[in-house]
Amino acid sequence: MKPTYKAQPIQVQVPASSANLGPGFDCLGLALNMNDRYMAQVMDEPGVDIDVAGEGAESIPTTDKNLVIKAMYRGFDFLGGRPRGISLRQLNVIPHGRGLGSSAAAIVGGLALARALVLGGNERMSNEDMLNIANEMEGHPDNVSAAIYGGANLAWQESQRGHVVAQSLNFDVDPRIGVLAFVPATELSTSKARKMLPEAIPHSDAVKNSSNVAVLVQALQHRPDLLLGATEDYLHQSYRKDAMPNSFALMTKLRKAGVAAFISGAGPTVLVLHTGGETEAAELERAAGDKFHMISLGISRTGVSLVTA
Repeated sequence: MKPTYKAQPIQVQVPASSANLGPGFDCLGLALNMNDRYMAQVMDEPGVDIDVAGEGAESIPTTDKNLVIKAMYRGFDFLGGRPRGISLRQLNVIPHGRGLGSSAAAIVGGLALARALVLGGNERMSNEDMLNIANEMEGHPDNVSAAIYGGANLAWQESQRGHVVAQSLNFDVDPRIGVLAFVPATELSTSKARKMLPEAIPHSDAVKNSSNVAVLVQALQHRPDLLLGATEDYLHQSYRKDAMPNSFALMTKLRKAGVAAFISGAGPTVLVLHTGGETEAAELERAAGDKFHMISLGISRTGVSLVTA
């Protein structure tokens, strides 16, 4: 049955996210309190009318190749059919190509807009449905689960009756833990970073990595004193260092100083989890030097949400 669309514009905000958190490759995601905002309205005129401001505005398509629009189309298809036209206003805050979940935010934001623009959309598309559509588009569920649910997420894919199904467990993060993002000027595409990974790794590395993931889940919830060891990765970061030498050098420098630093997602942003105050943050900013812009962030306790006037 073709859906009934709401006439009024709908606005959503979606948090940035960091995936992997060191060893949790493709399975751990953390929502960060830096939000992109998207506002959309159904039009009678066919086609799309898109205006983009903020991060990456000069390179983001204003056609139906726009990722938010693509996600809206997927959402409308799931809900029974697309409207004739869509007006989209996009305000980007999340840096693009830096490993902070900008594509996941666009996908989740588009799906949330489609759901909110359809009468009864919340009943017809659950968050679990949204996770699976977003996972199909993104290719992995870690960032998108964080963007949907907020907080920290343990996400994975499994086969059910011949279909790949994404699952996610959301859990709260110890309120003592703060986040610092060291963002370089250079970008790195996820696809390029993935091509640098080997087909196999030593069994001993796999053992150490899986142990650290288990400890990290506990460290995030109530044992921040374990974060340094728990964020040590043996699976992917070292294989990508040639693509981001400055980021890898900063991460190594900070870890040697006892700081829980790791590459955020596919990079090249370096993320730090810490329990110190502003003084420690200022010291870390000085240590990073002028090749990085430091952003002090909190953990977003909520995922994608409607913005009301």
